[in-house]
Amino acid sequence: MRRRRHRTTKSRVRARTERPLRPTIVSAARLGRRPRRRVGLLGGSFNPAHDGHRHVAAEALRRLRLDEVWLLVSPQNPLKSDSDMAPAVRRLASAAQIARGPRLSARLIETELGTRFTADTLDALVRRFPRTRFVWLMGADNLRQIACWERWTRIFHTVPIAVFARPGYDNSLIGKAPRRFASKRIAEARAGRLGASKPPAWVFMHTRLHPASASAIRARRRTQEDGANGTADRAPPRR
Repeated sequence: MRRRRHRTTKSRVRARTERPLRPTIVSAARLGRRPRRRVGLLGGSFNPAHDGHRHVAAEALRRLRLDEVWLLVSPQNPLKSDSDMAPAVRRLASAAQIARGPRLSARLIETELGTRFTADTLDALVRRFPRTRFVWLMGADNLRQIACWERWTRIFHTVPIAVFARPGYDNSLIGKAPRRFASKRIAEARAGRLGASKPPAWVFMHTRLHPASASAIRARRRTQEDGANGTADRAPPRR
């Protein structure tokens, strides 16, 4: 009897060690199909992507208890001019550079889905990944202007929303959207439960402010290019 138990134990150990290991890095598509996963969606032009975007993504992963964050590179923001907009492929590469780690990924979702507006994109994602709990991530600057977006109330009714503080937008809670959905705002202390909340539900996150700005980066690059080409503003010659 003792020898039989010994063989049983060894066979169990052998079976356990020979069992293939599960991969720890999962693609975005496979992640979306896994049950009870929480995926944050950080949309934007990423023109270019910068450390401020990565800061928001990292805060969302930690404080909202997300499994992954997708950086959704917009082919063309309907509210922005295309005169200073880099090609989508270049902006996707810029977003991919800051999406370091298995829990961050940069994607041209709207190009894949054939959608243009955020409301349509979210509807399509929810239909494609019915077992995934998506959370829309955005800065306080977008909360102030979201009422100008196409079918903006539909966004609130499709997925929970997390709004992150931005420099210069301390009073963003006085806009139309915060007033409309004031009763659906949850306490920041309960932000970790946002992904499991039934929309409409949203939270305002008072996080450390990051000074990075895409417009400032573009302006600095233009100044450097003008200086390299000898077209920078110069003082008029003395007479």
